[in-house]
Amino acid sequence: MAVRERPGLARRALAEGLAAFALVFAGCGAIVANTVHAGALGGVGVSATFGLVIMAMIYATGHLSGAHINPAVTLAFTLTRHFPLRDALAYVAAQLAGATAAAFVLLAAWSAKPAHLGATLPSVGTGTALLYEIVLSAFLMFVIVAVATDTRAVGAAAALAIGGTVGLDALFGGPITGASMNPARSFGPALASGTWHDFWIYVVGPVVGAALGALAYQLVRGEHPRPANVAQTR
Repeated sequence: MAVRERPGLARRALAEGLAAFALVFAGCGAIVANTVHAGALGGVGVSATFGLVIMAMIYATGHLSGAHINPAVTLAFTLTRHFPLRDALAYVAAQLAGATAAAFVLLAAWSAKPAHLGATLPSVGTGTALLYEIVLSAFLMFVIVAVATDTRAVGAAAALAIGGTVGLDALFGGPITGASMNPARSFGPALASGTWHDFWIYVVGPVVGAALGALAYQLVRGEHPRPANVAQTR
C-alpha cells in the first residue's frame, strides 16, 4: 500500500490560513447578518454557524494540516510537545493572515461596520470576561487533545466533537464575551473595524485556557506525552 506524502510546511500553513479565513468570514459574517437583518439568525444560529464552519474545515483540512485554525491551539500543542516550534510559528502567522483577510473582505462588503464586523467585546467586567475565555478555551482544548492525540478516542468523530464544542461554548459564552477562544478570530475583526477594547482578554484567555485544557487531558490520560506532529494525527 502506498504511503501518502505529507504536505510541506508552506502548504500546511496555507491550509491553516484558508481555514481561518472560512471561520471568520462565516462566523463573523453570521454576526453581521444577524445585526443587519434584526436578529434573523439569533444567538443559536450564530453559535451553530461557528460550530459548523469549524466542523467543515476540520473535515476539509484536517488531513493536510491537522486543522488547528487557532493560535492558542497551536501553542498548546507546542507546549505539550505534540507540535514543533518551527511549524508553530508558520501556523500562527497563517492563521492570523487568513482571519485578517476574511475580516477585510467583510469590511469591503459592509463599510458601515455593523456589529464591528464581528469583533469580540465583553458584556461584563474584565475579570469575569477573562475567566470565561480561559474556561471556554480549556473546554475546547480538552476535547481537541482527546480526539487528536489519544488513539483510544474515535478519530472519525473529531470534527463533530470539536465543532460541537465550539457551538456549545458559543451558546453560553457568546453573550458574555463573544466566545472567541481564538486570538486569530478576534484579531482579524478588531484590525478591520478598529475595535481594540479589551482585546488583550482574547489573547491571554485563549492561550492560558488552551494550555490548561491540554495539560488537564494529559493528566487524566495518565501517559507521558510523546513528541509528535499533530498534523499527522487526524
